[in-house]
Amino acid sequence: MITDPSILRIRRNFLRPSPEIIAALTGAATGHLVDSMDGSGALDWHIKPLGEATPGFCGIAITCDAGPADNLAVFGALEAAKPGDVIIAATGGHLMAAVIGDLIVGMARNCGVAAIVTEGTVRDVAGILAVGLPVYCAGVSPNSPARNGPGTVGLPIVVGGVAVESGDILVGDRDGVVVVPRQMGAKVAAKLIEVRAAEAALEAKVKGGLRIPDFVTALLRSDRIDEIS
Repeated sequence: MITDPSILRIRRNFLRPSPEIIAALTGAATGHLVDSMDGSGALDWHIKPLGEATPGFCGIAITCDAGPADNLAVFGALEAAKPGDVIIAATGGHLMAAVIGDLIVGMARNCGVAAIVTEGTVRDVAGILAVGLPVYCAGVSPNSPARNGPGTVGLPIVVGGVAVESGDILVGDRDGVVVVPRQMGAKVAAKLIEVRAAEAALEAKVKGGLRIPDFVTALLRSDRIDEIS
């Protein structure tokens, strides 16, 4: 006879990036981070800050797989999180019931959580915005979830088409959320310096009247372009 499976599996101990790496990525534009990782790393475009005034964030991911219409794993992540962590919840793409509400967000703030990210929906928008904790989601639904599981905390998940592990670095701003794999943190931080410098140089040229960059002009004049008469 097969016994009933556990309703929640939790892994609390995972490797974390150094405070220096977190500091180096804090405040970085998500677009700059993507450019530092060869053009990828952002979650699905539907996952955006809940409100116009929702602040950006940078923190260490603690993953949870809540599944559809259930948030037991979110509570498990809340209990396991350390101050500065970002709870990121997978729902299998389910959007018909909220997995986050204002009370959970208030509890997360009380626990020192830096932000909450989910590919699912949330509810109690006015209450969430009043709490002030950054919440990034795919939408809003008044429907409520159960707390039955099964789910996981601390194990690898896929959110918004991107693989995420606990210990990865999550950065959010108006454009969305980017995942920086933990093992790439130092490399991305170093590349970010170059990207910022290049962006600043080009921005100055644009403000000075630049119409088309030299490297684009060279490409348009190259043998890779076919002129059709």
